[in-house]
Amino acid sequence: MKKRNIGIFLLVIMMITVIAGCSSTSNEKVKLAYVAWDSEIASTYVVKEVLETKLGATVEMLQVDAGPMWAGVADGSADAMVAAWLPSTHAAYLEKYGSKIEDLGANLNGTKVGLAVPAYMDINSIEDLKNSELASKLSNRIIGIEPGAGIMTTTEKAITEYGLSDYTLLESSSAAMAQELQKAYDNNEPIVVTGWTPHWMFANMDLKYLEDPKGVYGTDEQIHTMVRQGLKEDMPNVYKFLDQFEWTAEDMAKVMVEVQGGKSPEEAAKTWVENNPDKVNAWIQGVEL
Repeated sequence: MKKRNIGIFLLVIMMITVIAGCSSTSNEKVKLAYVAWDSEIASTYVVKEVLETKLGATVEMLQVDAGPMWAGVADGSADAMVAAWLPSTHAAYLEKYGSKIEDLGANLNGTKVGLAVPAYMDINSIEDLKNSELASKLSNRIIGIEPGAGIMTTTEKAITEYGLSDYTLLESSSAAMAQELQKAYDNNEPIVVTGWTPHWMFANMDLKYLEDPKGVYGTDEQIHTMVRQGLKEDMPNVYKFLDQFEWTAEDMAKVMVEVQGGKSPEEAAKTWVENNPDKVNAWIQGVEL
């Protein structure tokens, strides 16, 4: 009888071990790198919410600048990012790190970057900024974001290409840029900022992109998901979810607007995931839960 009990006990232990082994996503630790742009905060926190609530993973968020974000995925100190703007904005990073990273393709189509102004400003092209009177009204400044961001590098090129040597590209952050824009907009004052869509500022203010006849900012872009080499073998369920993650600019805007309105990124992401079960289920289709 004792031998039988011991045998049953050992069988139960083996079954528990097998079940634990099959639950490959549970308790896995995933490191997500992202830049502190409103768009990337929205997407990365939604990915985090799904990983934690649907796949049982533990997620570490790594907020860095664009260069370190790419470098982190390339050297394996980060597992993934959903914030690669291609083909133009992050072209230099793709050239530098592309061979060490796996590109899972676009998770969002129809993005755009460029110089943006309030619609009440009577200018339509980047070339119009060469007007000395307008430059004076703008205090000879273009309000930018974090140094090292792809849009900053492109804007420096635009300053050269369009002969805007009288202007200074002011380094700040995406949040500080948006605050400066909102302040000027509320006072009906002229301002030029580095802009991109999707972004809540286009939903809250009447803005327009300045035409770019020289094509410095390129055409419409995509946001890609990038993962470290070996993730497919190490975390197959995480990899499969990230490979299937895709949404629209309208989806992203809903999260951004809620964050801008006072919700935390965690709260806004949780609300979106709860309100969009069909899309979330499509992302995790075939994943072992």
